[in-house]
Amino acid sequence: MSNAHISAPDLTKRPPRSPRCRLGGYVLLPRMLDKGRAEITGQNGEYNYDSPLDQRLVDFFGFDAAALREQLATGKSDGEILDWLNANSKHQRTAWEIEQWSEYQGRRGPDSDAETLAIFAEKTARLSKTREDIKTWADLLDLEDFVTFGGKA
Repeated sequence: MSNAHISAPDLTKRPPRSPRCRLGGYVLLPRMLDKGRAEITGQNGEYNYDSPLDQRLVDFFGFDAAALREQLATGKSDGEILDWLNANSKHQRTAWEIEQWSEYQGRRGPDSDAETLAIFAEKTARLSKTREDIKTWADLLDLEDFVTFGGKA
């Protein structure tokens, strides 16, 4: 099947959308869609679809990531994908549940165990020696995307 009908970002040239971007109120979803479309077209670079971060969204929504990938392969738009997810997910979330979950994901930092804190600190230090504002996983992903594509931190 040709993938010429899929509008996919080239993640070898720019990062996917920030984990903070929302679609239908859901954080992480636009990023996951970017990674899925790029993987289908062979332009995902170092980014992986259905990553551990994506699994947070999969679990909250209650959908099958492989089935979503099949929908992306048909060339559906973000809005059409959101409609499909709302119709085909196990968990039908209310607006307040989506808002609370998305807010939490945006504020989620490393767990308080020593190993996770050390991994977070090491990744941050590898990207920047001066940034003291990197406190959440979303902060770290945004910084990593910025540095990966030539930004100076």
